[in-house]
Amino acid sequence: MSTWPDVTALELLVAVADHGSLAAAARVVGTAQPNASRSMARLERSLGVTLLHRSTRGSTLTPDGLVVTEWARDVVDAARRLADGVSLLAHDASRAAPLRVSASQTVAEHLLPRWLAELRRTHPDSRVKVTVHNSQDVVQDLREGAADVGFIESPDPPQDMHHEVVARDELVLVTHPQHPWARCDRPVTAAELAAAALITREAGSGTRTALDLALGQPAVSLFEMPSNAAVRVSVQSGAAPAVLSRLAVDEAVAAGTLVQVPTELHLTRELRALWGGPRRTRGLAAELIAVAQRTDEDTGPREARGVVAPGRI
Repeated sequence: MSTWPDVTALELLVAVADHGSLAAAARVVGTAQPNASRSMARLERSLGVTLLHRSTRGSTLTPDGLVVTEWARDVVDAARRLADGVSLLAHDASRAAPLRVSASQTVAEHLLPRWLAELRRTHPDSRVKVTVHNSQDVVQDLREGAADVGFIESPDPPQDMHHEVVARDELVLVTHPQHPWARCDRPVTAAELAAAALITREAGSGTRTALDLALGQPAVSLFEMPSNAAVRVSVQSGAAPAVLSRLAVDEAVAAGTLVQVPTELHLTRELRALWGGPRRTRGLAAELIAVAQRTDEDTGPREARGVVAPGRI
């Protein structure tokens, strides 16, 4: 063999073993299936070994392919360690531009500060620049190259970007203590919520998108507000109810200035890291995503953190 095997092709081979088919492997690696097929054919020619059994039902590994895959795993893992290590060394050596993070408001206000503090403990020389937007504008930042990694609340991530779930969130219905719903002895129905005038976040925000999807129609908006804080203050003033992240209203509910009202709607959502370019993130962006995922696992259910939903009035 006169040349080294292509590491990208070896990564694809490992993905075939892990995900059961070449089509699934192509999706995981982030390449079109025709390109994946050509890559595997080139790898077979360079190795002189038939790696895939091809049929009308798809491509699976041959016995020789299974053996080569186990050797390839070590090569792929070593290549990843090399790429990550060089990326961090280059960052530390050159004091390159800071990691640019674009985050939606709920993430930026309630989760990102803790993630960055943890990142700072493991990478004390790291520098991070944060921009706060709604989810729609976070995506735009990434497309324009203004951010290296984004965090969004929208339940529908764009198809042209890579994403991973980093945390989970719950939206809750809150009212002023004197609102009739605060004294209701049953959950507010989906129809009642869809018909009610609410204080809402602006179109394009992850909170608004999740609410509209849960209702199956656009929410009736009495006022549109550009931030969670503005929505919360408007509800506290008695203007109208709102649906917000529990993270944004827990303190107000505990203080009694807002009342959480049960509803029939299922309002949980996933918060995602989002990025363009290669399928695998590198350097500080990868470290920050890993910190976010570890932090979400460590916090566990709300009851385990000592936070209990308040009783009804």
